[in-house]
Amino acid sequence: MSLLAPDRAGPRVLTVNPVAKIAALLPLTLCLLLTLDWVSATVAVVGELVLFLAVGLRSGRIWLRAVPLLVAAPLAGLTMVLYGQASGDTYLQLGLVHVTEGSVAIGLATTARLVAIALPAVVLFATIDPTDLADGLAQRWRLPSRFVLGALAGLRLVGLFLQDWRSLELARRARGVADAGRLRRLVGQALALLVLAVRRGSRLATAMEARGFDGPAKRTWARPSPVGRAEVVTVGCGVVLGAVCVAAAVAAGTWNFILT
Repeated sequence: MSLLAPDRAGPRVLTVNPVAKIAALLPLTLCLLLTLDWVSATVAVVGELVLFLAVGLRSGRIWLRAVPLLVAAPLAGLTMVLYGQASGDTYLQLGLVHVTEGSVAIGLATTARLVAIALPAVVLFATIDPTDLADGLAQRWRLPSRFVLGALAGLRLVGLFLQDWRSLELARRARGVADAGRLRRLVGQALALLVLAVRRGSRLATAMEARGFDGPAKRTWARPSPVGRAEVVTVGCGVVLGAVCVAAAVAAGTWNFILT
């Protein structure tokens, strides 16, 4: 199964135009980027989880993709706790490490903020088919078809690269050159994969140009990319959740406008 294939566990989400999902993330992300506080980020995470469960995103395969995020976010927050701006009471001071009341607050806010920003992107992009996304970008956002089709072709090659990497690993092992020197083997395989990628990309570009993908005529699209009530509701949820996060932070007195 392709890693780029959308998970079929949330049919209501799959019917939404991919560009609407991206548009719904923009206002929420903007609101979270304007402040660094735990209230707005926590409200965003809770709201995102409620919305995801409401639309049927309960597949363990989707949530498994969020595991790296749940590991990386606390590590980033720990860095802020140990080396962040010192303020308030001091809890620990050891060389460059200076843990204070303010640094702990910044670390918690950073962790929640990273999860709030990245979680919807990870989960929603797991429900997006690359071809549907390309159709939406070209038909709805009017992006150049050459750029859209080139990006789509590149995404479709990711799965092949993973297969090539596995084939290279098995071939080198069969020849007895993968038993020692793991770092050297990794570098050699990476260079071999780069060569394969360049060759495949050149052949693909030539084939696409020969078939008229770079022609001057206006393109037509085999599949329409409709926008209806579901897309409006999706974007509205992003706007409302972003506004609720800002209102909650202001009401709690934790709003911290980081651009000032």
